[in-house]
Amino acid sequence: MKSPESMVRLVEELRKLPGVGPKTAGRLALYIIGMDSESVTGLADAMVAAKQKMHACPRCYNLTDEDICGICSEDGREKGMICVVEGPEDVIALERMGEYNGLYHVLGGNISPMDGTGPEDVRLRELLERLKEGNITEVILATDPDVEGEATSMYIARLIDSSGIKVTRLARGLPVGGDLEYAAEVTLARAMEGRRKL
Repeated sequence: MKSPESMVRLVEELRKLPGVGPKTAGRLALYIIGMDSESVTGLADAMVAAKQKMHACPRCYNLTDEDICGICSEDGREKGMICVVEGPEDVIALERMGEYNGLYHVLGGNISPMDGTGPEDVRLRELLERLKEGNITEVILATDPDVEGEATSMYIARLIDSSGIKVTRLARGLPVGGDLEYAAEVTLARAMEGRRKL
């Protein structure tokens, strides 16, 4: 039986989402079609509004819909500590853990020569500018524990080695080849507590 064109288009659009295969896309499409019109409109409006309003924070490059993100503008944060992560999903994972109270710096990727991504393709220059402000005492390198994440961390550590700023790396406990966003809160908490100086 041939599926209706509007159903096929919805499934195709849903398949573009990460981690959504054809079966999941089909189930999601059927669920959306079964929703009442008001809920579908609300979902569509929320997606459009998020796309239009979200942008990178000019300080840490995390996603926000405000001038400065809520983390950078929060008074109770430890302003002398910056946790360097690859993407906004890593900030979400670390915040969910509830054990870290410092600031962040989102690189927007990692150094991966095999993929054509060099140091100039991530926000290293912006990180170094933040460190020149003089109030940072520790940089925690929380890139993914894979080859690219390790290379990125080692590169950053060498860049700021002579600055007098303490440089630490999340402790093992995170699986090699894994992503921060999929790690359990307990695993992240142990990795944060056991971070070590590079």
